[in-house]
Amino acid sequence: MKNFAIRQRTPAAVVEFAGIGVHNGRPSRLTISPAPSDSGILIERILDNGERTDPVRVDHSRVTRTSLCTVLDLGSSVSVSTVEHVLAALSGLGIDNAKVTIEGEECPILDGSAAPFVSALVSVGLSVQSARKRFIRILRTVTVRENDAFATLEAHNGRTFDVEIDFDSQVIGHQRMILDWSPRRFAEDVSAARTFGFVAQAKVLRQAGYALGSSLENSIAIEADKISNPDGLRYEDEFVRHKLLDAIGDLALAGLPIYGRFRSYKGGHKLNSMVLQTLFASPQNYEVVDADSLPLDLDGLVDMPDGVEMQPHLRSIG
Repeated sequence: MKNFAIRQRTPAAVVEFAGIGVHNGRPSRLTISPAPSDSGILIERILDNGERTDPVRVDHSRVTRTSLCTVLDLGSSVSVSTVEHVLAALSGLGIDNAKVTIEGEECPILDGSAAPFVSALVSVGLSVQSARKRFIRILRTVTVRENDAFATLEAHNGRTFDVEIDFDSQVIGHQRMILDWSPRRFAEDVSAARTFGFVAQAKVLRQAGYALGSSLENSIAIEADKISNPDGLRYEDEFVRHKLLDAIGDLALAGLPIYGRFRSYKGGHKLNSMVLQTLFASPQNYEVVDADSLPLDLDGLVDMPDGVEMQPHLRSIG
């Protein structure tokens, strides 16, 4: 069981998605493919002229903007936006290696959550690779603040996400969620939580070039302290669950899964990015370790969503 649990994983087959960008409103296609051991999450774009950019490993240093979404620089003046949901799906399922190909400037928003990505990945299964999993182990607490909001990474025996929000809205108000991570818990308790916004702010956002593709099909809309979506919420506290989803996606930009505790209050993409920048500012804050050296919850590592198949020894992908 231990040998199986601590080995790296990649999708067992290619999965494809098509939709529109929630901010630019334009068509977008996204493909997730298997990748060799120790390659991490790679990302590339197919440009309008059909050329492909060189695949680059996702990394915190590539973040160029965090207003309403996370934007990555792929080099050569090419960027891709709204990467957080697909990265959350990959990290949340414990996938170590994959290649993400995007045809468009923005990842498709789909239903506004990570659930479509998770469902497709679960349906094709995961391949267990020969290399051991590696983690970034937090050694010293790092904290970033902006007014009364903050984000913290601290040493902890496990992978725990503790997210708290407080909105001046009767619909949202104060919510907090603590997730002791496993792939199953992420899939069942977090992945389907959708992005949300206030109708009163929509006009201003659209004038600024955001939310051009937003609709009730991909977002929770709040108007006059009521939810506009006919079917209501998927979870009673869906708002904090989506913030937790975003945090998992943003923290995937560490390049390896973080072994420690993440805590945020009134956080978002900006603070998530800032806490990673602060973490990596000093090598005394962290260490990269093999899974063998950690007191891991091995049952948690193999606690997969129902229906997922694990296929060991797929030699063609490393």
